[in-house]
Amino acid sequence: MTIGLDDVVAAETALSHVDGEAGRLIIGGHDLEELAGRVAFEDVVAMLWSGLVPEGIADPQALLGNARVRVYGHLAPLAVRLAGLTPVEGMRLLLSSLPDAEDDHPALAVGAAGVAAAVAVRGAQGLGPVEPDAGAGHAADILRMMRNGPVAADEVQGLDTYLVTVIDHGLNASTFTARVVASTQAGILSSVVAGLCALKGPLHGGAPGPVLDMLDAIGRVENAEIWLDDAIARGERLMGFGHRIYRVRDPRADVLKAAVGRLKGKDNRIAFAEAVEAAALKVLERRKPGRRLDTNVEFYTAVLLDALGVPREGFTPLFAAGRTAGWVAHAIEQSRTGRIIRPQSRYVGAWPAQAA
Repeated sequence: MTIGLDDVVAAETALSHVDGEAGRLIIGGHDLEELAGRVAFEDVVAMLWSGLVPEGIADPQALLGNARVRVYGHLAPLAVRLAGLTPVEGMRLLLSSLPDAEDDHPALAVGAAGVAAAVAVRGAQGLGPVEPDAGAGHAADILRMMRNGPVAADEVQGLDTYLVTVIDHGLNASTFTARVVASTQAGILSSVVAGLCALKGPLHGGAPGPVLDMLDAIGRVENAEIWLDDAIARGERLMGFGHRIYRVRDPRADVLKAAVGRLKGKDNRIAFAEAVEAAALKVLERRKPGRRLDTNVEFYTAVLLDALGVPREGFTPLFAAGRTAGWVAHAIEQSRTGRIIRPQSRYVGAWPAQAA
């Protein structure tokens, strides 16, 4: 029996492939490096959905822009109910309110995820929602709705790169959850909400925030190596390093580091984070010889979103805003099999006493 279903093949997909040994992520037949920072999120969505959305997508930016405007009218009145909720809880409430009977579920789900992420982040701060702009790109509009103010081109490119980077990543916990729900024919929106609930857990999408907690605790560059060495001696995990699948460097870390580099020199902690990364890799090599514990996506996700002014409680909603496009594709792909996912379990409890 395999605990955690490691190495168990539960689905066939044409959407993404994770090669942990080679440090390679393939999205819809393209290496991640070909897409992130080079192709707009909307166009990657159209590529990923090719063959899954029957009518195709002629203008993906207009499709998602119209979806954001359409869903805003439904979600905005619910903003008054977000007081006391974390951003991810608020996003869950907002997405759960959408009816499954709506037409055009794929675009609606992705548009709703972007609007809900922005509304929920603002709601957690006691701020009201900001109406979307149908003519803007998806990343630009999410940042604008979150800030209620203008955004710079390099900031838009940074978030766009991030959304592409996290759009899909094999059969991870949230994607598997979305596929299980889709296999019951519950619908795309229900599958997306289920995926978000799985992503909420700290062992999955909730992980990047603690990277900033670690940077806060280190404080200064000269403290980094000693602090990191002491943390390992106490048996603590260094946040943002090592990955369950990748045995070499996480390819997503490199594309996000490049995106972060374009924001360097502003009022942010990018240079400090880069120094901490170098110190961490040095300490890990010394403390754990023979193990390849390299930088993962969480480290530069935290650095990038922090530089964009996203509060750390908003990291998971932003993750979900990008990953929703992948959940939608997996939901459609799974529903086409026409078969419910129903694995077996092994009973290890007590048996009834035999009759005399």
